[in-house]
Amino acid sequence: MKSLPLLLAAGAVALPAVAQRTEQEPETQPARYLLGVSVASRPEYDGASTRQTKLKPLWAFQWGRWRISTSGGSALLGFGREGGGAGASTLLVDSSKLRLGVALRVDSGRSSGDASTTQGLPDVKRTLRARLYANYSFAPDWNLGANLSQDLLGHKGGLTAGVDLGWRFYRSPTLEWASGIGLSGGDAQNLRSYFGVPESAVAASGKPAYEPGAGLRDLHAGVSFTRSLSKHWFAFGGVGASRLLGPVADSPLTQQRNGSYANFGIAWRN
Repeated sequence: MKSLPLLLAAGAVALPAVAQRTEQEPETQPARYLLGVSVASRPEYDGASTRQTKLKPLWAFQWGRWRISTSGGSALLGFGREGGGAGASTLLVDSSKLRLGVALRVDSGRSSGDASTTQGLPDVKRTLRARLYANYSFAPDWNLGANLSQDLLGHKGGLTAGVDLGWRFYRSPTLEWASGIGLSGGDAQNLRSYFGVPESAVAASGKPAYEPGAGLRDLHAGVSFTRSLSKHWFAFGGVGASRLLGPVADSPLTQQRNGSYANFGIAWRN
């Protein structure tokens, strides 16, 4: 929980800027919302050799600076700039170049029965996570994003962090193509919960004990598109690849270091 004061301090620093901007530019934008569905194929978990394909609903609702959404819905509603992610979020700073915000979401954790390779390992309890995120547009089609996410309830979710560089390389009235590359990492608590094997679980899991420290999780890159079908309907999709790094790559739970994903969906946006 040592990183939680950093999240709160960053928010406190940003609040005066929010108040000043609110006085100068009152919120007049109408509510925005999105409903959709997507199908995605990806590894069963990071490092798994088994893949899974799932169909899932997407939705997002925004009123002024406040937003609540499912995973993926937020980026589609805001064209990927905000970085609030799933759950409830709000912008503290919203300018033409810089966006800074905070978010809360429920993290489902992990059950030992989620995959054959995690059988016998301790469960990671469901928890509430706080997220501090920022996105800086240093050129019309380039942006740099960063985030910190902390388990607030002490359920061994730990801290995760990431930085991503995005480039929108094609834009027309009906079609956009974008690409991105990024790094993610976690503290010792997070990596031990999801990629470690405690001594107490060696017999039940059949895997050697492993206690990773803090470090990088992965390097990832991808390409995505958004295509307008009508005034409100649009299609979207993307493909990407990742490479596990550091303590995660060395985990006995990691079956392969390289992974890939693909997704496609359709949605309605007001």
